[in-house]
Parts: sequence; structure tokens; C-alpha cells
Amino acid sequence: MSLLMLIKQAATEAVDASNPVGVFFGTIKSATPLEVDIDQRFVLTQEFLILTDATKELKYGDYVFRPKLQAGDRVLLMRIQGGQKYVILDRVRDT
Repeated sequence: MSLLMLIKQAATEAVDASNPVGVFFGTIKSATPLEVDIDQRFVLTQEFLILTDATKELKYGDYVFRPKLQAGDRVLLMRIQGGQKYVILDRVRDT
């Protein structure tokens, strides 16, 4: 491995180590297909999103305990190290 490649690898690892996780607020732009607008900076499409059980619909018979995500819902997201995937942790309610 060349010296240049070693320097590049060390720099990449240092950046990853210094910012392992990011937490963001977003707004559901579209439920189908799922799209999340991150503070008007960029839009994440379904391929970059991971849902937790807290964000999935939960119903029993005709009663809905937890509705599925809908356009306009505010959500809390966590960026996974490397920045390729984002986990939608839960809805956020303004108080």
C-alpha cells in the first residue's frame, strides 16, 4: 500500500471516529414512497431509511394503537456512522 493510500485511509478513519452518530429532526414529506425532509437541507428517500417498531403501524382489529407515519409528521432520526443510512427513532410532538 502506498504512503498516499495510507494517509487517505487514516484521514477517513479520523473523520468517521470524530462524528460517529448524528441526530436530526425531520418532517415526513411523503408516506408512500417514504421521504423525509431534513430541516429543508436535503430529502432522504426510502432506500436510506430504517424504521423502528415505534414508527410502524400497530393495530388490533379495528382499533389503531399507533398510526403509521403520515405526511407532515415530525420525526427524530439518527444517522448511522458513515452517513449512508438513517434510523427513524420516533415521532416528535411539539409542545
